[in-house]
Amino acid sequence: MTTSGKLILALSCFTAGVLVVRLLMAVNGTSSTGSSEAWQQVAGVRDIIKERYVDEVSDEKLRDGAIRGMVEALGDPYSVYVTAEEAAGFNKDLTGEYVGIGAEVNTRSGWLTIANPMEESPALRAGLLPEDRVLRINGTSTKDLPVEKCVELLVGQPGTSVTLDILRGTREFSVQIERARIKARAVKGLVRVGAEGQWNYLIDPQMGIGYLRITQFTPSVATEVEAALRAMGATDGSRVRGLVLDLRFNGGGVLEAAERIADMFLKDGVIVSTRGRAHESRVSKAQERGTLPDLPLLILVNAESASASEVLAGALQDNKRAIVLGTRTFGKGSVQSLMTLSEGGSELKLTEQAYYLPSDRSIQRKDDSPTWGVDPDPGFYVTMPRDGLLDVFRVRRKLELLGQPAVPSDASDALDKEIAAQLAQPRWDDVEWTLALLRDPQLAAGVRAVQTRLRTGTWQPIATDAQTAQGVRDVASADELVRLRQLEERMLRELARLGRRAETLEEGTGVRELAEARNDRDLWDDAVSVQGGSLVVRDKQGAVVATLRITGDDLERWLLDADVQSELQSELQGKSGAVTNPAAPAGEAPPKPAAGGGS
Repeated sequence: MTTSGKLILALSCFTAGVLVVRLLMAVNGTSSTGSSEAWQQVAGVRDIIKERYVDEVSDEKLRDGAIRGMVEALGDPYSVYVTAEEAAGFNKDLTGEYVGIGAEVNTRSGWLTIANPMEESPALRAGLLPEDRVLRINGTSTKDLPVEKCVELLVGQPGTSVTLDILRGTREFSVQIERARIKARAVKGLVRVGAEGQWNYLIDPQMGIGYLRITQFTPSVATEVEAALRAMGATDGSRVRGLVLDLRFNGGGVLEAAERIADMFLKDGVIVSTRGRAHESRVSKAQERGTLPDLPLLILVNAESASASEVLAGALQDNKRAIVLGTRTFGKGSVQSLMTLSEGGSELKLTEQAYYLPSDRSIQRKDDSPTWGVDPDPGFYVTMPRDGLLDVFRVRRKLELLGQPAVPSDASDALDKEIAAQLAQPRWDDVEWTLALLRDPQLAAGVRAVQTRLRTGTWQPIATDAQTAQGVRDVASADELVRLRQLEERMLRELARLGRRAETLEEGTGVRELAEARNDRDLWDDAVSVQGGSLVVRDKQGAVVATLRITGDDLERWLLDADVQSELQSELQGKSGAVTNPAAPAGEAPPKPAAGGGS
């Protein structure tokens, strides 16, 4: 489901990582460290909460919270605990499978509306079309019914039926659809054509250039790629002489899927290697058997190409099998394993390994490294104008719809009207017309690069940006530096705005003095330098725990976020009824600072 309200009943997810799906492993019993003091403390906290918390709390909620807390403590955004309730949706996103009618739906004017029937789906076989309004689902009106509730009525068990009352134009009719297991397609072409909505994969029929877009690396995507290559005539070289493989906005998925696709194009050589503390090093190598004809291959990537996308692009680039065009990729180089934790179905997605390209380079994005990800080849660094990206998506969406229905005559959007006029008389055999329709400068540059390769027998750099001469890595790093500096500037502007608001409040009589008295984060006068002094740490009885020499003037800045408070603020808060300094027992004066430094 998207924030715009459209729910894609087939797969439309961003897995954000390479995932190794292993045999599901039940984790039962107690850990070998279960009797340790640390875990006894965890059990003790659980017992205290169960006995004394103001409201009753279930064991399941406490268990989920404890496990989630442990996983979050790793500081790894790709390690995730998935509860049993969340597991069904998580696995649907991973595999692209569910049981339903196979249609994308949204709401329009308060009614559920068919956005697009999926390929080879029950919805398509039943004759549903984009813009069909679903009035009722098994007699339940969809008027103002949340799309999530509508989806619950549409999905179900394989072989069961659902009756939809449809309004198409002014005609109302009913259709009964048998639910089936839907396997969402992760491979797309240029445009859906014909009554069955099959993909046209030829972007330049005259020169024989094919186009494939992989949206996600599901377990079945390699099979889909094979089928698409056969359909376009790339497996025997009968129709296709060159190929553009689009991995932009592909956030990754199953590692083995990327390896299988890479193996299709490579006769030999390393594809990827994985290493982890709990695993032996593993090297995946290409096999000559089943290798496709050696046709020119160009891969499109951008900053949203991550994980398995980077494995595929990097493997083909390092082995000199493909040219990479676009911008630097995301930089996600870790591998997660999926494990079932209990019979209830809760799961753990845990980072266990890192992967390395054939050049033995990790692509993981790190704060202390100026390079990451997969860079385009020199001379093939091509950006996408930010203000043109929305138009690219809008055109792409039209071409994905079954039959590309015309825009209503009263449509006010100029781009919709222009696209509808062009699609009324399509010229898919004219590559220049096609590229103009798509409005995609990166794709256009890729097609022209393949055309040049077919004409001349060599790849010719196409980027004209003067910065490209400095090297694509420098350009990619420069773009990232610009982004970080812009973020820094926005933060500084926000700080300036906060400063102006503070100055306005300070103009009030007595407000500044009262604020200073209540500010427990100002530890000493800013004019005082404590460099060369010492910091004395005492326990609550006044005994010295440690004496630290102060080597710079940044001590107060680092202490501002620590659990400390000046004695003056403690006394002021105590007089005003606020909580007193917890370091000093009630009724006792706080310990005196040691002479000779800022204690």
